[in-house]
Amino acid sequence: MKLIQILGTGCPKCKKLADVTEEAAKALGLEYRLEKVTDIGEIIRFGVMTTPALAVDGVVKVAGKVPSPEEIRQILTS
Repeated sequence: MKLIQILGTGCPKCKKLADVTEEAAKALGLEYRLEKVTDIGEIIRFGVMTTPALAVDGVVKVAGKVPSPEEIRQILTS
């Protein structure tokens, strides 16, 4: 099971990243758990300075933008 984490304070871009990521994971048929990390201290511990960010299994894959659905599918399958 993949742990997918959305790092951000809940801004519109953070919500969009969560929605697009969840749609991509469902389309791929992945077993996953989606977690929203909103605590600034925890986000900084990931090394993220610009939100939103996407982490998979504890590793930051994208920060500071909302990737396209295709980019997210590639991230989730790599």
